Amino acid sequence: MLSTAAALRAARPDADLFLSMDPDHMPWGTHTPEQIIDRALAGARVALDAAGSLDAVAVPCNTASVHSLVRLRAELEPRIPVIGTVPAIKPAAAAGTPIAVWSTEATTRSAYQRRLLETFARDVSVTPVACRGLAEAVESADPELIAEAVAYAAALTPPEATGVVLGCTHYDLVGEEISKALSGRAELFTAARAVATQTLRRIDQAAGAVEVSRATGVAGARAVEGTSGKVTVLTSGRLAELPRAALSYPAGRSLLNR
Repeated sequence: MLSTAAALRAARPDADLFLSMDPDHMPWGTHTPEQIIDRALAGARVALDAAGSLDAVAVPCNTASVHSLVRLRAELEPRIPVIGTVPAIKPAAAAGTPIAVWSTEATTRSAYQRRLLETFARDVSVTPVACRGLAEAVESADPELIAEAVAYAAALTPPEATGVVLGCTHYDLVGEEISKALSGRAELFTAARAVATQTLRRIDQAAGAVEVSRATGVAGARAVEGTSGKVTVLTSGRLAELPRAALSYPAGRSLLNR
């Protein structure tokens, strides 16, 4: 979730963010849909309990969004908007040239991703790439594991692909390594900034464009001058600090409380 949280932090530095991580059950991509739904619901409930109230719940994970958005929205909306993460297939396919979609094994085989491709990339050559071990490598912040997993996915990416959709938010954190492995031949498309923008838009819609007094979760689109929000980290329900591995990435370091 680091890339999405960092985008929210950049847009609304005064927002209080509750980062509900789930290291005890990683990686999610190998779980059944029902297990993923249960973990997503548990993460949202823990954040709500810790915060007392939330302005929105952003689900900064493609796998979690694929399987759990319906259940999350049934439980939380309309009182709390729920914003999912959708692989950036539409903008990647807009040029009409071949693309590849890098995602976890679970997302790659999901009906959800197939529907996105049928909707937004029907007339484009698309190569789905199941990135074996990449999310786990990023989670570990081990450079050798990352290089190995990136090389594996790059080898499955056709040389004619002019765009690569990063269909897992973990992959955003190693975009530079991915570009190098592809020799810079493909543009990378990510969803973090779009999810942050949509989250702020939904909050403003829910609040009638009136400033939210306390931005638990995330805040509305107008920043409060001179204020700095707090980042609270929850790891499988426990209060914690940002994991050391997260601080290996600029996005993670940007979330440190100062």
